[in-house]
Amino acid sequence: MTALAEEIARVYGTPAVVIDLDKVEANIARLQAACDAAGVANRPHIKTHKSPELARLQREAGARGITCQKLGEAEVMADGGLDDIMISYNILGEEKLGRLGALQRRVRMIVAADNPVTIAGLPTAAEIAGRDLEVVVECDTGRQRAGVETPGEAVELAKMIAGSKGLRFAGFLMYPPEDGWDRTQAFLDTANAGLRDAGLEAGIVSTGGSPNIPNIGKLKGATEHRAGTSIFNDRMQVAAGVASLDDCALTVYATVVSRAGPERGILDSGSKTLTSDTGGLEGHGYILEYPSAKIAKFAEEHGFLDLAASNERPKVGEIVRIVPNHVCVVVNMVDRLITVRGDKLIGELPVAARGRLT
Repeated sequence: MTALAEEIARVYGTPAVVIDLDKVEANIARLQAACDAAGVANRPHIKTHKSPELARLQREAGARGITCQKLGEAEVMADGGLDDIMISYNILGEEKLGRLGALQRRVRMIVAADNPVTIAGLPTAAEIAGRDLEVVVECDTGRQRAGVETPGEAVELAKMIAGSKGLRFAGFLMYPPEDGWDRTQAFLDTANAGLRDAGLEAGIVSTGGSPNIPNIGKLKGATEHRAGTSIFNDRMQVAAGVASLDDCALTVYATVVSRAGPERGILDSGSKTLTSDTGGLEGHGYILEYPSAKIAKFAEEHGFLDLAASNERPKVGEIVRIVPNHVCVVVNMVDRLITVRGDKLIGELPVAARGRLT
């Protein structure tokens, strides 16, 4: 157990969600360099860190704007001085359209839509703002989440946007599967041909995903990329081959509170800290000090350790560092991130947009 771990436990207690600012800054620089090398703009997704302060670091490093997933996140970012905000999510309902219009009065907003119902509501926000609202059409090229599935549908929605009072067709939003960039290129080429026939043009072609960082620049016509998790990285990104454990800037400091059996133990970090989202991986996190140990299952406040494969085993009271499987969900569970640089405790950073799910 290191002196830093002891100090964090003394000052903040455990579980503590800790970020190394040196690694954060290195990850920010790495993403920016990848975008610069490919000649596309960097529009990082803040859903991972939910912090205006970290978003400002990304902008200062060269990012064009930012991406938010929900209106509540965008409101917090605007309050924190951020501008040029894309919301990569369908916005529906009178209450949300009113909030969107208020935001559009203050900062440049770009929103995504993948259906006529969403588009039909957006002029209300533009009217409230008193200026046109930019809209991108979300396209699905194989991930099977949100987005239209054919270029023809994308063009029809683009025409609907362009013909709507107060709206301006801005382009396309895509999140290609890691192995689906050829299909995405064919989709984009066909959609662009349809736009030309309609007298329209996609000024923005936005690709996304931290797992797709190695693919930045592969899509001819792409103008920007949205990556979120890469600012911290996690076990899923390591498994995907786009980060190393040394690139993981966020760890959960947890205390071993029980060793009721020789091959098992209990951490003070359960599903309310590390989340039950395994990301398809075995176990619920990687323990840096005991890589052969497994966090086998959870209760809300208990992490169940399986130590059968571990020759070295932690003692009661020992503090360990865990790389989460899915870091985005971990951040949304805490009010603050403890900040360090190497082995020096710096302070804390509020998770300002925590819980902003609407």
